[in-house]
Amino acid sequence: MDYIRQSLGENEELVHVAHFHWTYTMSAVLNIIFSVLLSAGIIVFAIKVQPMLPNFLQNDASPQDGWLETIRGVHPGVKILAFLVLVMGLFRYAHMMIIKATTEIAITNRRLVYKRGLVARYVGEMNIDRIEGVNVLQGFWGRIFNFGRIMVRGMGVGEVILPPIEDPIKFRKAIETARSV
Repeated sequence: MDYIRQSLGENEELVHVAHFHWTYTMSAVLNIIFSVLLSAGIIVFAIKVQPMLPNFLQNDASPQDGWLETIRGVHPGVKILAFLVLVMGLFRYAHMMIIKATTEIAITNRRLVYKRGLVARYVGEMNIDRIEGVNVLQGFWGRIFNFGRIMVRGMGVGEVILPPIEDPIKFRKAIETARSV
């Protein structure tokens, strides 16, 4: 909220601040969980397929060895692939959390402000009196869990599509409230 609070003009007040829905954070966490499961699945698949490979590709570990020795005996390419899958899941999680932490969406009594970006800053602002229409984009799960996207069309400005936020109907009503004031 730093940018929006710093950019408030004289006699300008916040009407509503939008927040990401908890499902956004959950999908980021699921990226880590799925990458861990997929990495483990790659290693397990390699261990199960190994007896069917030619002798020169097989593991030197004996069947009496523990699971750690069996994993150490897996081909290095398979371990690198599993590691890369894990790292990609972690990067996707970090990317989503950085977007969540650096995005600010608010309605003031004069404008709609949508700011995103960590180092570079992208700011989409639209005067409230220039807003032509507000569309709520909610799918089946959005209706169940009360989240959705907002598409705001402005006169001569184009449209601003906001990321998934919680309670999009309340956000739309805040726009209507700011327009009527």
